[in-house]
This record gives sequence, structure tokens and C-alpha cells, in this order.
Amino acid sequence: MKAQSILRPMTWLDIEEVVLLEAQLFPEDSWTAELFWSELSQVPDSREVMVAVQDNHIVGYVSLRFVGNEGDVNTIAVSPEHQGQGIGRTMLEWLESTAEKRGITQIFLDVRSDNESAIAMYNNHGYERIDQRRDYYATDVHAFVMRKRLAP
Repeated sequence: MKAQSILRPMTWLDIEEVVLLEAQLFPEDSWTAELFWSELSQVPDSREVMVAVQDNHIVGYVSLRFVGNEGDVNTIAVSPEHQGQGIGRTMLEWLESTAEKRGITQIFLDVRSDNESAIAMYNNHGYERIDQRRDYYATDVHAFVMRKRLAP
């Protein structure tokens, strides 16, 4: 039986572990500790940031950025060995629930064109591809811009 993961707010003490996971997941364009510090400094005014914890280790993280009635999935990530266990789905559902509570009526995100599992998850949650940023991540690796409309 697999251990259950829990979601909790990210704290300053989590940044070191999150940055290590970020570097593992996104070695060519990973966020720095300073970027995560910046995210946390904007909670709760324009950000909500959570970590997924399993067996006392961070296995994922998610950040919602919001302005007015629009929100952005700033980042969402799950460690490779914990992917496929529903952690990403749980974090996305938390993000959408939090967005609705804040009166957000649409959520936007960018996803790598080569990240088929993430694209499938977003499609399954009602996100639609509305644009593309060519060669955004690398040559021939585009950013698909996706949107989900929420009930007002």
C-alpha cells in the first residue's frame, strides 16, 4: 500500500528541499531559491503556495497566482518517483478550489508541448488550449497556453 500524501502550505523552511526537486525536474530552466522566496513573500496577497508531503518528504508543489478574477498556475510539479499516483490531480483540484473561493473566473497555464501526461491531466480537468508560444522552452519545445473557465 502506498503512503498517503498531504497538502500543506509551503513555508520558508521548505525552500531548500523544493529547489532540489525543482532542479531534478527542470534541470535546464529550474526556478531558483530566490524565485520561491518571492512566491512566498506574496502570500496571501497574490499567491497561494502548497507542498505535497509524503513520509516527511516533499514530493510536489503548486503555486497559484491571482489578480482580480484571473488566476495562473505559476508552477505545479511532482517528483518522478511519485508521478501517476494522483498527487498532481490533487494539487490541481486544490488550486481550482482555492481559485473559486477567491472569485477567480478563469485560470491560465503554460505547459511544455512535450509533457504529454500534464497535457492529458489538464485536458481531463477541462482546460482548453488557446494559444502556443513557439520555441518557448527550447527549439521545437513550445509552450501551450491553456485556460479553464470557472463558474462566477
